[in-house]
Amino acid sequence: MITEDKVTELFFMADEFCKFFDRMMARYTLKNDGKRPYHRETTLSKAEIMLIIILFHDSGYRCFKHFYLDYVCKHLRHLFPKVVSYNRFVELEREVAIPLALFIKRVLLGKCTGISFVDSTPIRVCRNQRIHIHRTFKGIAQRGKCSMGWFFGFKLHLICNEKGELLNFMITPGDIDDREPLKYNAFVEFLYGKLVGDKGYIGKELFQRLFVNGIQLITKLKSNMKGALMSVSDKLLLRKRAIIETVNDELKNIAQIEHSRHRCFDNFIVNILGAIAAYCMFPKKPCINVQRTLDTQLTLF
Repeated sequence: MITEDKVTELFFMADEFCKFFDRMMARYTLKNDGKRPYHRETTLSKAEIMLIIILFHDSGYRCFKHFYLDYVCKHLRHLFPKVVSYNRFVELEREVAIPLALFIKRVLLGKCTGISFVDSTPIRVCRNQRIHIHRTFKGIAQRGKCSMGWFFGFKLHLICNEKGELLNFMITPGDIDDREPLKYNAFVEFLYGKLVGDKGYIGKELFQRLFVNGIQLITKLKSNMKGALMSVSDKLLLRKRAIIETVNDELKNIAQIEHSRHRCFDNFIVNILGAIAAYCMFPKKPCINVQRTLDTQLTLF
């Protein structure tokens, strides 16, 4: 669990970012023309709301209501002296969706080191038997298929480096092909070097598109494909692709990124963002030891 010193450090970073976010919003949004606001200001700041959400995903609690009422309101009252009721806090969660996403993108994500791993994991919103009566994500979630079979929900696409640090993420409906996010420049603009994926990322057009941008896509070959020459280092990286599977496992089993108790789409997004932010703050992440040597395979004379 995050220590109290780490909580203070995280709150400082979140508070500084929220102040900058509020200044930018005040500069570029339309004025209220002196009209009285419909809702009064909350006693909790955006940084405090974001911090409570992140702490939940690192606490080990399975129910957010129990965490908020039994832990935050009692044991963390010295850190959050102006807590609100649980129902009011649930209403306030959706207001921090955009600043929390930007906070993760600009502050918490790691940096590319030249070796990256990409994968997608399903985010189920209900059991397959309840697809026809599911209402919360009707028209938004879609049926998809992964290595574990069919599911109904979304896909979380992740890119991490060899240190286990997340480099980028994207949420799509469950029926989107794994290769589609890699076609967006915003998803891979910070990448360079080698990108390791599974067989679901095989595609000649995708390989050429990434190669032009300085990214070498490395995947295993299917059984009906002809063999290709591959360096020993690339083969070793393919063997270490399980690192991103471990990241997915920690997001689901420790950060609790997946559950079926959502009542609205906004809080579903906030739950995913809170889990990703909590993982970024983990003191120990899955990693592999890489010894870098000069690679002259693509050197031009």
